[in-house]
Amino acid sequence: MNDQHIDAVVQEARPVPLWLDTPDRPAPRQSPPGDKHASLVVVGGGFTGLWSALRAKERRPDRDVYVLEAGRIGNAASGRNGGFCEASLTHGVHNGLNRWPEEYEELERLGRENLAGLIQTIKRYGVDCGLEETGMLTVATEPHQVAGLEPAELGFLDQDQVCEVVNSPTYLAGRVETGDCILVDPARLAWGLADAAESLGVRIIENNPVTRIRRQGDTMRIETPQGVVTADQVVLATNAFRPLLRRLRLSTVPVYDYVLATQPLTSEQLQAVGWSGRQGVTDSGNQFHYYRLTPDNRILWGGYDAIYHYGRRVHPGLEDRRATFELLARQFYDTFPQLTDVRFTHRWGGVIDTCTRFCAFFGTAKDNKVAYALGFTGLGVGATRFAADVMLDLLDGQRTERTELAMVRKKPLPFPPEPFAWIGIQITRRSMAAEDRHGRRNLWLRVLDRLGLGFDS
Repeated sequence: MNDQHIDAVVQEARPVPLWLDTPDRPAPRQSPPGDKHASLVVVGGGFTGLWSALRAKERRPDRDVYVLEAGRIGNAASGRNGGFCEASLTHGVHNGLNRWPEEYEELERLGRENLAGLIQTIKRYGVDCGLEETGMLTVATEPHQVAGLEPAELGFLDQDQVCEVVNSPTYLAGRVETGDCILVDPARLAWGLADAAESLGVRIIENNPVTRIRRQGDTMRIETPQGVVTADQVVLATNAFRPLLRRLRLSTVPVYDYVLATQPLTSEQLQAVGWSGRQGVTDSGNQFHYYRLTPDNRILWGGYDAIYHYGRRVHPGLEDRRATFELLARQFYDTFPQLTDVRFTHRWGGVIDTCTRFCAFFGTAKDNKVAYALGFTGLGVGATRFAADVMLDLLDGQRTERTELAMVRKKPLPFPPEPFAWIGIQITRRSMAAEDRHGRRNLWLRVLDRLGLGFDS
C-alpha cells in the first residue's frame, strides 16, 4: 500500500466520531440561568457522571440530583470510544493480579456482577444502544505472544483455528472469551442513560462548565456561567479534563487515542474476513489495536498510537493527528489485505485519563462532601458504573465490600511535573514498543515493575 493511497483514504475520511455523526443525536438540554440548590450535584455528563446520577436516584428516589456538563452529553470519551464494555475493573487480569493478588478473585466477581447490572439497566430502561453479547477475541501477532494465550481450556486457538474465526494473515494464535465483554454504541448508551436518569427526576444542564467549587457553610458552592448551584454533596466526574481539586492535578495525564471507521462492508467483503461471531478483537501488544464490527457492518479500528502532549494539553485541535491516522490505515490494510478496496469514512480522536496504576482510583474531599473517581485508562465503559457506586457509598459514609477494597482505599503515585512527566512517558512508550517487537522488558520497564508502575496489557 503506497503512501499516496494511504494519504488519499485518510484525507477523504470525515474528521468526526462515527457514533456522533447521526441525526438521532439529542438536542442540548438547556436551563434558565439563576441560582439553584440540590442534594447532589454531579460535575460531568459522561459515563461516570451519568451512572452516578442514575444510581443516586435508584438508591434514594427522594434525592434531588443535578448533572452539570461543560459541553454535550457523550461528546468526550463516552461518545468516542470503541464501544467495548468489559467486566474488568483493573484493566485486565495481569494488572489486577500484580497489584491486588489477595483480593483479585473478589475484584473479578465484582466486575462480573457490575457488568451484569449494566446489562440489566440497559434492558430495564429500554436503552437502544446496539447491545451485542459477543465476547472478545485476543490474537497474537508475534511469536513471543503465543504462550500468553494458552492453555487450551482457556479458549486457546492455534493459527488455523483463529483464522477460521477472523481471517488475517497476521494472526499466529488466539483466545476466545465469552461473558466478560459486550459491545455497544457508546454515544447511544450515554444518551439512553441520560434519558433514564431524567425519567427518575434528574436534571441535566449542558454547555454549562463548572469553573470552581468551594465550601459555603455546610454546603458546597458550584460556580458556573449560568449561575451558582449549592449542594449538600458533589460527585466529580471530569476524568481527563483539568481537575477541580488541586490535589488531583498530578494524579493523571491525558492521553489521546485515535480511531478510523470504514464504509459498511458488502456481503462479499464480510465473507472474506469471516467474523461471523462478531466478537470484539484486540491484539496482545503493549501498543494494542482494538477493532470490531459496528451494527451496520463497518469495521471500527483504533488504538496502538496513544499520544501524550507536553504540559498535559487537552485541545480540540489535537483530535485530528494525520500521522497517527496514516499509521492506523497502513496497519489495517496489513491486517486485512483482502480489504484493500475498502475506504474509511470517519476519523477521530479523543482524550483518555490515565494514572500510574492504569485503572480507576477513588477518594473524597471537603469533609466527605465531595467524591471523585478518575484514571480509568480507556477501560471505563463498564467500570464507570462500579465507580459510581463506590462514590455514592463514600458520600453516604457506608462501609461496603466495595469501600473495603485496597483498590478503593489506596491511591496511585502521582505523575511528576514537567518536563519529567513527558520524558518518562516517551521513554516508556519506546521501551514498550521494543518489548512488543522482541518480547523482552528492558531495564527501564523492569525498574517500573519494581516500583509498582509497570504495565503489561
